[in-house]
Amino acid sequence: MTDFDERQDSPLFEAKRFGEPSVFTPDSLLSEARRQKDLPDDDVPDVCVLDPDGDIVRQLVATGRGEKDGTWPGYHTDLYRFSLDGDEVGIVGRAVGAPFAVLVAEQLFASGCQFLVSITSSGRIVPKDDPPYFVLIDRALRDERASHHYESPAQYATLPADLQERVETACQSVPRPVYTGATWTTDAPFRETEAAIQRARDEGILAVEMEAAALYTFAAQRGCPVVCFAYVTNEMGQGDSEFEKGDANGSKATLEIIDAAITAWESGRRDPRSASGSPRDQI
Repeated sequence: MTDFDERQDSPLFEAKRFGEPSVFTPDSLLSEARRQKDLPDDDVPDVCVLDPDGDIVRQLVATGRGEKDGTWPGYHTDLYRFSLDGDEVGIVGRAVGAPFAVLVAEQLFASGCQFLVSITSSGRIVPKDDPPYFVLIDRALRDERASHHYESPAQYATLPADLQERVETACQSVPRPVYTGATWTTDAPFRETEAAIQRARDEGILAVEMEAAALYTFAAQRGCPVVCFAYVTNEMGQGDSEFEKGDANGSKATLEIIDAAITAWESGRRDPRSASGSPRDQI
């Protein structure tokens, strides 16, 4: 990893016009996909989930709770629908890494999603507990490149304070503790060097993952509510019994976190003072 100070002198930044709309849009991609596949223009559920590991999707399908959505037009993914405490939820598995996660997020919000939750496996940097445990990501170090196509270089992408506060409150009802803190988002997990880890540790960063910085930058630029959690399951392969999530690969605990996040978002949507509950017409 390079220094955390962003390098703004790259010739690649000369062509960036962050306020200029894209010629290629998710709407046009989805429209052509529906035409080619002869699919109806159906909306996805209001609440959707990104499951980079795919463990939640596998568990939902195995237990008969998840049903594949045959109208989802995405070329690279499958969307499943399931019920969670009375809410219909859409979920996409295995969208690993910042570019893929944002690609899917763009398509979901263009298809009617109103709120997106991402929960991804992460490596522990500053210990808060013995893995596995959850971190509500309040800011993510932008050590990837997808976010740099949405907003000018900055060190961190952040979760809006009002949404963070509501999610923290809702997560108090979850059986296991949910910590709040920063993560380091990287595109290159096999370049997590000791120097880079120590620098992250000095910054007080709790964990390393691959999606949050890009998703938060996308969310800020598009005006779409997104909440990211790190599921800290390992010490980057340096300990014993790494990457264990617990019962049913952690899907039960993860669904409890998702349910709490939905409760927080719904409470904000009912609050007219909230700035975090309105997405699609801003895309």
